[in-house]
Amino acid sequence: MEIPIFNDIIIIFALAVFVLFLCHKLKIPSIVGFLLTGILAGPHGLALVKSVEQVEIIAELGVVLLLFSIGLEFSFKSLMEIKKTVLFLCYCSLNRYPD
Repeated sequence: MEIPIFNDIIIIFALAVFVLFLCHKLKIPSIVGFLLTGILAGPHGLALVKSVEQVEIIAELGVVLLLFSIGLEFSFKSLMEIKKTVLFLCYCSLNRYPD
């Protein structure tokens, strides 16, 4: 039984390792390497990834976990010190995309 998402994840990781190695040699930031990996593997590049919707769901989960780990680094006291900035940015982001 073959699960296509596993093949896509293996392709993404293998391509990411190769692209990040090249970026390291060229002294380019790794975030650029990740973006290049997405461009190359995605449907508008080499179309190596077949189940784009499932990969998008996993990517969203990754973003949630990243934000959670960033939240673990903040203390409530430091968040209260920057609350005006945080509230302003939240307000701007909510009003940017009105329904």
